[in-house]
Amino acid sequence: MSGKADPRPAGEGTTSRARLDRGRGALGPALELVHTGRAPTRAVLTAELGVTRATAGAVAAELEALGLIRVDARPGAAAGSQGRPSHRLEVDEDGPVVLAAQVHADGFRAALVGLGGRIVATTPSCEAVDADPAKVLGAAVDAGADLLDRTGRRCVGAGLAVPSAVTAPEGLALNPLHLAWPVGAPVREIFADRVRAAGVDGPAFAVNDVNAAALAEHRHGAGRGARDLLCVATGHRGVGGALVLDGRLHTGSSGLALEVGHLTVNPEGRPCHCGSRGCLDVEADPLALLTTAGRAPGPEGSLLQQANELIREEYADPVVRTAAEALIDRLGLGLAGLVNILNPDRIILGGLHRTLLDTDPDRLRAVVADRSLWGRSGGVPILACSLDHNSLVGAAELAWQPVLDDPLAALGVR
Repeated sequence: MSGKADPRPAGEGTTSRARLDRGRGALGPALELVHTGRAPTRAVLTAELGVTRATAGAVAAELEALGLIRVDARPGAAAGSQGRPSHRLEVDEDGPVVLAAQVHADGFRAALVGLGGRIVATTPSCEAVDADPAKVLGAAVDAGADLLDRTGRRCVGAGLAVPSAVTAPEGLALNPLHLAWPVGAPVREIFADRVRAAGVDGPAFAVNDVNAAALAEHRHGAGRGARDLLCVATGHRGVGGALVLDGRLHTGSSGLALEVGHLTVNPEGRPCHCGSRGCLDVEADPLALLTTAGRAPGPEGSLLQQANELIREEYADPVVRTAAEALIDRLGLGLAGLVNILNPDRIILGGLHRTLLDTDPDRLRAVVADRSLWGRSGGVPILACSLDHNSLVGAAELAWQPVLDDPLAALGVR
């Protein structure tokens, strides 16, 4: 050991190490800010992180070196802005991806999703869902692995969205009512096994499809900026709901919260799979619209596609209009009850509900306001979901979360 004195002032080495540690600890929060579009420039990143400009610059440079973001080499100012120009930040479009898969009653689809909620590549929707979940999930993973082979992208994880409540942490699909799958199918375990067998790197996750949609919309779509966000959607069959509180999904003690499809909105209505009658699940989904309008579901296209086309192309027909209004009223009654219980600051609607809102927004908002205690005092904003394939994007968000939490660990960087 050398006996020479350290030429640096006492404590300088410790200070430098502390700065480095602070910067590395800020990598995850910084990446999430860029990922969600909340830090478009290095100046905003500096302010949001509460660090010095030098630290923010070092953090941005390290994220760029990891291939996760890009820093504009030439700082610029937005039109009309004042102060020193700042470097723009954006996710790296050539960076890693996650494999996302979605299964619904009318088929399944796989995609590669990058940071920022960008769908890099997607497969066509397959319109056959086998009664064996292992076959379906294996086919979805194989399709996603083929996309990875063709694009040559690095994969850091995988996420699955299914039309069922999914227990946490076990990952069991408790009520795949609109699939022929067994109750309690271990979808997360099956999916993870298929992901590993396909040679795909990273952890694998499974989530309810509306939970996934809500998370995606909160980070990248119509739910941005909401503190307590309620999402209600009907896709191909049934009705689901999700709640995002302070940026995180509220899933309850075991992953089963917000099973809104089994709110009773028509006590004399249709029998429901749960044993009750008149639940949202059977009174406000695509099949309910088609049957209320006296239309038999056809063999071409999904139920969601048929219901959406019926409204968009034949709303002038009094029978179709009356059927749509009946669904709006039942949906509004369910939303009013949820508003009374949850007091959200925003509601977003997806699937057929988005089409109903676009078709007659005043009627739906009036029903919610009239039947909701809090709605009468000012109303809750009700918006349409804005992302295409939001369940796929949300499934991907689960797989991105370990990277957002600790980029160095997730990417295997020492």
